[in-house]
Amino acid sequence: MTAFPPAARARRAVLVGVACAGLAAGLTGCGEDPDEGTNGVGKLSAAQIEGKARATAKAATAVRLTGTFVSRGGTYKLNMRLKNTGGTGSVSTKDSTFELLRINDDLFMKAGADFWRHDATKPGADFKQEDADAADKLEDRYVKVPKDDPAYQQFRGFTDKQVLLDGLLGLNGELGKGDRETVSGMRAIKVVGGADGSGGALDVSLEKQPYPLRLARAGGAGVVQLTDWDKDFPLAAPPKDLTVDYGRKLPKTSN
Repeated sequence: MTAFPPAARARRAVLVGVACAGLAAGLTGCGEDPDEGTNGVGKLSAAQIEGKARATAKAATAVRLTGTFVSRGGTYKLNMRLKNTGGTGSVSTKDSTFELLRINDDLFMKAGADFWRHDATKPGADFKQEDADAADKLEDRYVKVPKDDPAYQQFRGFTDKQVLLDGLLGLNGELGKGDRETVSGMRAIKVVGGADGSGGALDVSLEKQPYPLRLARAGGAGVVQLTDWDKDFPLAAPPKDLTVDYGRKLPKTSN
């Protein structure tokens, strides 16, 4: 075996170093492993990664959802903390913002007087002064939503971890693997739906558990960040002196 002379060895080392530097951006070659130090899901197929993310989300005890999503023609801005026994946070539409708190099956909401006047101020509505007076009394107080009220299920859905995740974590079309990037300070791999990504995109953590970290919904229907996975938070009933019964059908949210 012919040995390289010292000068040739030096030139060869420089050439190898240059080649490695050129390949580093692609995280391939020269001994670099893009999955080194990760949870390993990056080596799976796109469908397997999505499946792992869904299973991890379902098994998680808590999560925080922030961002916007479009549903049935309405745009909602969410800032909700959720766990299996309830949730708390705020929901905004184009016309109103309200807070929700659910502990098991007990659901409370808090909003400004404009929200409670919503039905009465619609064009053609039979506005009465007592409606305005009642709205003023409800402002910034916790109203317990009756379970038989038509709005109960709608509002409850915003506080239900599984309902929201099932509705959000979905990609359309054939799944493919996208870029690796950093999302919420964590290394992640992207799973995209459709050949051009038009079916949505889901960033899945490559650290610790394969948590879903960010979802861009298909058709531009909003972007949602998912953080604080498995971080518990307190849920407590509001003070009785700040809790009232509405006593009539609650207004629906306006999109």
